[in-house]
Amino acid sequence: MATIRSRHSTTTITEPETEQPFESKGNNKDNNNGKPTAPKEKTDPMIYIIFLSLLFDLLAFTIILPLLPSLLEYYRINDSSGLYAWLTTRVRWFQQLLGAPERYLSVLFGGFLGSMFSFLQFLASPIVGSLSDYYGRKPVLLICASGIALSYLIWACSRNFALFVLARVVGGISKGNISLSMSVITDVSSVRTRGKGMALVGVAFSLGFIVGPMIGAMFAIFSNKSASGGAWFVLPSLLALGLALGDVLLLAFCLRETLPEEKRAPEISSALSYGLQLLNVSSIFKFAAIKNVPKKDIQALRSIGLIYFLYLFLYSGLEFTVTFLMYHKFGYTSMDQAKMFLTTGLVMTLLQGSVVRRLPEAKIKNYAIFSLYLIVPAFVLVGLADNSRMLYAGMILFAISTAFAVTCLTTLVSRYGNDDQKGSVLGIFRSLGALARALGPVVGSIAFWCVGSKITYIAGGLLLVYPAFALQRARI
Repeated sequence: MATIRSRHSTTTITEPETEQPFESKGNNKDNNNGKPTAPKEKTDPMIYIIFLSLLFDLLAFTIILPLLPSLLEYYRINDSSGLYAWLTTRVRWFQQLLGAPERYLSVLFGGFLGSMFSFLQFLASPIVGSLSDYYGRKPVLLICASGIALSYLIWACSRNFALFVLARVVGGISKGNISLSMSVITDVSSVRTRGKGMALVGVAFSLGFIVGPMIGAMFAIFSNKSASGGAWFVLPSLLALGLALGDVLLLAFCLRETLPEEKRAPEISSALSYGLQLLNVSSIFKFAAIKNVPKKDIQALRSIGLIYFLYLFLYSGLEFTVTFLMYHKFGYTSMDQAKMFLTTGLVMTLLQGSVVRRLPEAKIKNYAIFSLYLIVPAFVLVGLADNSRMLYAGMILFAISTAFAVTCLTTLVSRYGNDDQKGSVLGIFRSLGALARALGPVVGSIAFWCVGSKITYIAGGLLLVYPAFALQRARI
């Protein structure tokens, strides 16, 4: 079932389960058999603008990832605000509670910073999406991109830890640009072409997480040689700032507004009410802010949202702790880990660029189910691995699943909601993901150090059977 909605009416059209040729009003016939053929739909250029925008954003965002250990060491020695010492006391208490080795203290600290960033993103995404339903996508997207650029400027000036934390806070609040980008893709794509647009988002993520950390790793090597030479992080932060400013200019001059005024929320109060309701976690899972849509659509949104949350909750737990597994169990150096992430990143990029973006609309749910089931053996292999071959096998299956899962689930959820609610729907969806990423690393760390890696990953795989089965049973 597909639903076409305007502000004043709702029309439901029944679609067949498999793709059928599009019948036009003219005599669009195939010369060989006389059957009607489907005219090829062109991809809106704005999808490629969004792809470039996300690529700039993610390259800037991922530069910092391999720099965090050196950054934390710099602030441990040079922080004049006293914030680092105060927070370190709290992190050390948590570390001792878990029984984690002393050398993982900075890793736990970095994990808490990452969780804070995701939690702020969880709060901001639905509000930003709601504002865009009233003001339009472009102005709100420009504000988010400008906020991200400001966060890198603050980072460049952060001679103490308090300023660095402020930079992360500003960056987390501004990260609603991801859900807005998905809203733009939904605005300019049809049911048939939406999957391609969402797949390009996945390609941008994969490329960003391949190239950005490599750039950051080069700066990390440099910083290790000259950590005592002052604020060495200024250069990478200015590079991130340059990429962010490039994103702002790209959006300002190349992106057109994709949400016409006649399709926007009629009042700012009604648009903001969506975002304010989302401060209640139970309301987010219920999609309570989405009104005036059929009950079966709300049920579908709730099912997809819960599945997405459970998937990303377990996924982020593995993602955060797998570096500890490689180091602690297999003795991997930073170069060994870089090879692993390069391999998984290339697998995801190739699949999203060649396969996922071409998936037919009628098959999206099937591929989502496949990807959720596939991650079960991936978790099990990682947990049971006693050599690098088994570990690589598990991580490659993990990469294949990731390439399909998020893109397919996002495409499924983008079908629902009125035209003036698309931003809110995707904002809620993105918030569920941010909440999962805020909780997953903490819970994953607790499980890893309390019960060990084998039980953690095998249990995670078995738990992921539920969202896969739930999606298989769901009527969406």
